[in-house]
Amino acid sequence: MSDPQSERGNGRPAMDEAVIAARGVGKRFSEGPQEVEVLRAVDLVVAPGEQLAVVGPSGSGKSTLLHILGGLDTPTSGTVHVAGEAIYDLKQAARGRLRNEALGFVYQFHHLLPEFSALENVAMPLLIRRLPPRQAREEAATLLERIGLGERMLHRPSELSGGERQRVAIARALVTRPRCILADEPTGNLDRHTAERVFAMLQSLNEELGTALIFVTHDLNLARRTERMLAIEDGQLCAPEA
Repeated sequence: MSDPQSERGNGRPAMDEAVIAARGVGKRFSEGPQEVEVLRAVDLVVAPGEQLAVVGPSGSGKSTLLHILGGLDTPTSGTVHVAGEAIYDLKQAARGRLRNEALGFVYQFHHLLPEFSALENVAMPLLIRRLPPRQAREEAATLLERIGLGERMLHRPSELSGGERQRVAIARALVTRPRCILADEPTGNLDRHTAERVFAMLQSLNEELGTALIFVTHDLNLARRTERMLAIEDGQLCAPEA
C-alpha cells in the first residue's frame, strides 16, 4: 500500500527532493523450506526536517524497514534513495560514505565504545571523516554542552546513567549534522520519565538542526508527538488506527 501523502501536491516532496525515498520495497527471509515476507511493496518519502514515527508490534518489520532505509540491509525488491542517491546501486565503500555523510543512527542500546569517554565517543564520526582531532573534540564538546552533559563529557559509559548514555549516543548520531536520523526504539531501554526527557531532547535537536527524524517505536504516546505517524500492518505502511 503506497503512502497516500508521498506525492507532490499532497504536502510531501518529490523523490528527488526527499531526504529518504523508498519505492516498492519488499523483504523476504528464508526459514528452512519456507519464505517469510516481512515487507511488501513499501513506499515512503521523507521530507527534510520531517519527524516521522513508525509503529507496530514486535516482529512486524519496523527494524527491518529502518535498516533498509539506512543502507544496512538489502531489500529483496524495490529501491531506496538517500539524499538523491540510489544507495543499493553503490558499492560497499561508497555506501558507507553516504551513510556517514547523510545519516545518523540511534539504537535501543547505546553501543558506545566502553574504553572511550563521552567526548571521544561523540567525536568518533568526525574523526572517521578525517577532521582534525582538535576540531572534532571541539564540535563534540559543543554538542555535549548543549544537551546538558558538559560536566560529564570526560566520563566513560560505565560512569554514566542509562539516560546519559543514550543522550551521548544521540549526540554521536547528530554531531555530523546528518540529513536524517534513524532511531530504532531509542527509549525502549529507559524508564518512562527518562524516556520522556530523552525523546524531548531528540525532538528539540531535530527542530534546531533541521535534521529529519524517522523514529521506530512501540510506544504510541511518544509516536503521537511526532508530525506524522505510520503503522506497519501485514508488511505494508498505512495510517494507524485511531
